[in-house]
Amino acid sequence: MVGTARVIRKVAQLVEAAFAGERGSHDWDHTLRVHDLCLAIAKREGGDTGVLRLAAYLHDIGRTRRFGRGAGGHAARGARAARGILARMNIDAGVVDAVVHCIATHRFRGTALPESPEAKVLFDADKLDSIGAVGIGRAFLFAGENGAKVHNRPGVDVEKTRALSVEDTAYREYLVKLRHVKDRLFTREGRRLARRRHLFMVRFFAQIEAEVRGTA
Repeated sequence: MVGTARVIRKVAQLVEAAFAGERGSHDWDHTLRVHDLCLAIAKREGGDTGVLRLAAYLHDIGRTRRFGRGAGGHAARGARAARGILARMNIDAGVVDAVVHCIATHRFRGTALPESPEAKVLFDADKLDSIGAVGIGRAFLFAGENGAKVHNRPGVDVEKTRALSVEDTAYREYLVKLRHVKDRLFTREGRRLARRRHLFMVRFFAQIEAEVRGTA
């Protein structure tokens, strides 16, 4: 295990403070769930838990107002911010590189793929928190944060609507992303955990679609 409990605790405190007042769909609670999922997956898949804990705590730092400045998406911004944070703590350069790779490759829509065992575990843990019951809750929360409806009206071609618009509902997020998550995971344990979450999510969105159409 790399790093010390003191350094990991210091990073956790810094990130928790950075998330104060941020949107609930990507908040400190999400970070804690991803952290715990990383450790659960690593028990089966292996990987350096020190790298994983640091990467999990820092993976969404690029979404915060404090550290989310600069070019690129939140993964790229977060990787740059994490490198600076860890360098100031005098952490071994190899560990910093390993953590940065995890963060830079954790985005679902990103082009850079996770290559290390730790990066694959972080990717899967982050995606698992986007599906199942928690994922449904987060999808509705995110839609509300962006002024979207509860659900799209019958007749609307959801997959032709725009992101971050009034039509960017939780159902739209399910169609364009969430239903595909289970097929994009890298670890055997991640895929195992995804199966039940995926089935619950499929049943939920089938039910809400039927209710909106008046057939249930």
